[in-house]
Amino acid sequence: MEAWLNQPMLQATLAPLAAGFLAAILLFKLRLGGLAALAGFCATAWLIGELHFLPLSDLKRKLMLVAVAAPAFGLLADLALRAGRTTAYVLGVLAAIAAVWVFSGMLVHRPTLQAFIAGGGIVLFVAWTVAFTASLHANSVRAGAAGLGLGLGAGLAALVSAPSSSAYLGLALGAASGGFLLVQMLIGRIDAGLVFCLAAGVQAALVAAALLGTNLGWTELAILAMVPLAARLPLPMRWPVWAQVVFASTYTLACGGAAAALAQVQKRGWPSWLQ
Repeated sequence: MEAWLNQPMLQATLAPLAAGFLAAILLFKLRLGGLAALAGFCATAWLIGELHFLPLSDLKRKLMLVAVAAPAFGLLADLALRAGRTTAYVLGVLAAIAAVWVFSGMLVHRPTLQAFIAGGGIVLFVAWTVAFTASLHANSVRAGAAGLGLGLGAGLAALVSAPSSSAYLGLALGAASGGFLLVQMLIGRIDAGLVFCLAAGVQAALVAAALLGTNLGWTELAILAMVPLAARLPLPMRWPVWAQVVFASTYTLACGGAAAALAQVQKRGWPSWLQ
């Protein structure tokens, strides 16, 4: 039993799902249910031994620091600002600047032209993903669905190529977002806020960008960047919340799943039944 509980895949699914669910259901009355994404991400990071912030010369440690700081910054923004569309764009730019710092060690060892192209692509991807995810802060169903699609899409896309801690962290975000959505299906809408949206956007974008060139390519990243847009597709607003969750999750999972499917094809080719 102990060996089974120590399986990374179990730690990257059931543990963050439970953590996200508990955080959402215990804190929603305080309007802090959006901490579900952070709770699930950190639960898995701790279980797989990745919840460390030093030394800051290491890419993974930088990524972890920014991933944990982002929802804290989002919480401060929720308390201090009346967020609008411009706020989301500004947060996207700030996240892109943080991404430059996170990946600076990796980029500096590349030829100048390659570093410029890769760095520019990462900046654009992170800014876009974070900005359009943050713009969903007022709609908890759409925000939760975006976190679900981004996390599971990035995690599965990495997993089909080669299991890694980054893949497990992506799956953790998706599972925690699932716990957040499950609470809404049971009790109705709860606040997501920038605390949830920044966690989902920043964590997913950084995890996916960290896999660029090894597990993921630019096409997979471009598809993942469409997940926050998929979360904006029409919903049956007169239907119960649980039905809206199902519809929104279907949209985003289809988009995230497309990125994972493409990663599978790129790595292992088309399935025999499609050839």
